[in-house]
Amino acid sequence: MPAPVILDGRIVRLEPLATHHVPGLAAAAQALRGQPGFTVVPHGEQEARTYVFQAEAAQLAGSALAFAIVMIGDECVVGATRFTRLDYWQGPLTWPLSAEPVTASPGGAIPDAVEIGNTWLTPAVRGGQVNLDSKLLLLTHAFDTWRVRRVTLRADARNLRSRAAIERLGAVSDGVRRAHSRGLDGEVRDTAFYSILRDEWPGVRERIIEQLAARAAQRRAPLIPATAEALRALTASIG
Repeated sequence: MPAPVILDGRIVRLEPLATHHVPGLAAAAQALRGQPGFTVVPHGEQEARTYVFQAEAAQLAGSALAFAIVMIGDECVVGATRFTRLDYWQGPLTWPLSAEPVTASPGGAIPDAVEIGNTWLTPAVRGGQVNLDSKLLLLTHAFDTWRVRRVTLRADARNLRSRAAIERLGAVSDGVRRAHSRGLDGEVRDTAFYSILRDEWPGVRERIIEQLAARAAQRRAPLIPATAEALRALTASIG
């Protein structure tokens, strides 16, 4: 499984999800209580504790790396996100299939494709620089450190806000899988799939930087530099 890592951005820091984040997660989710949701959000400290426990179990199983989204300015937890559905394509192809356990290669902890998902944010920071900065950190780590070939993003087809946010990143639509799974509301949902390929990443990175600069320029006291040129220099060291 990939090693846990702390990703430092300009306005947020992504920290491996742990028990000390429980109070912050519960506080961040408080404003979402009673709202219809498409992503699992923990309500109250007991649910937050279970949420962290399950995330740690997924990490130990090698199926996910979960992060708390922490504001650098005040160390406040404002949500969570994760890498999930890690795919590995290294090593020789073997046929016929064997019942013997597979022995990992030295590079086995580096995925070839990954999904970014299970993201939620407290309403006060939605639609701004927090999501863009978080996605820039995750995508930079995936493409520039792991050198993945593909990053997948998905959303409940009814979640128009999330789909619009994914499309603004520059991700390409792979279509909608009908009657794909059961949604949190119990209804059978369609799922919209998107992807970014390795050769598309430079363009997507530039697009995110431009959007971050535009959002910062709209603020009287921008949280990050308000020019794309400054952002390019700052983000060059990420990952």
